[in-house]
Amino acid sequence: MNVLVNDVSRFAQQKTAPNGGKYLSLSTKATCQIASRNNQTVKDTEIHALKNRVIPERYQRNMGTVGIEGQIKLLQSQVAVVGLGGLGGTVLELLVRFGIGRMVVIDGDAFVDSNLNRQFLSRSKNIGEPKVEAARRRIRDVNPATEIEIYPVVAREEDLPEMIKGSHVVVDGLDDIQARFCLERVSKKMRIPFVHGAIAGFVGQVTTVFPEDKGLELVYGPGCLSKSGVEKDFGTPCLTPTLVATWQVSEVIKILLELGNTLRNRVLVVDLMEQVMEVVPLT
Repeated sequence: MNVLVNDVSRFAQQKTAPNGGKYLSLSTKATCQIASRNNQTVKDTEIHALKNRVIPERYQRNMGTVGIEGQIKLLQSQVAVVGLGGLGGTVLELLVRFGIGRMVVIDGDAFVDSNLNRQFLSRSKNIGEPKVEAARRRIRDVNPATEIEIYPVVAREEDLPEMIKGSHVVVDGLDDIQARFCLERVSKKMRIPFVHGAIAGFVGQVTTVFPEDKGLELVYGPGCLSKSGVEKDFGTPCLTPTLVATWQVSEVIKILLELGNTLRNRVLVVDLMEQVMEVVPLT
């Protein structure tokens, strides 16, 4: 531990924040070097630095929003994302850049050409690759502090509890209404908040469901038997999932850090064609 303390002190550099304040900074390269020298994970090294008021530079622009204690809590959090399409892939990217310490990702699909218009994990060169493998590689490239557990399977209700256990929030990146209800049921049973998102053309929606809430039945109706949403008819342009995923990540961060007002018992509906956004109470 003394070696770790000395390494953090030795590699830390004083910098000036955009607001003019001074702070001690640790570069990503230095953080990885310290972790390797001390046989620690990058995540644990970052948490140690933050506890000693040394800011890993990658999180410096988070400080005015979440602060040191908030960043530590994010690094100590686990979030499960089920579905890695237009919504889930963007949610993953944003959460990893925010500094979530552990991600669980579940998706049994591989990329196809039609994903390229909106799915940030897809590339012309990785068509046919399992989405979870692309997610693993992307996390490694963007933030080495984030640990990832992948499940290259279609989520089944009987398997989900084992896969999402330990998660503090579950995010819906699915495009199947029945699968969403299934994921919500499991999340409720496991007492985990659930963040739902869906799109159809230029329209999107987001809501947050806590275990005690009625949740999706107030959005889709009780006992909804429909499998596919209207996105099958209206399409999925890149703008809408990017916007909805951003709202979903906002909900995740607020839940984890107990900040602001979530969309619990409310649904946000946004229409990019009409430039209308409304929050509707769910009763």
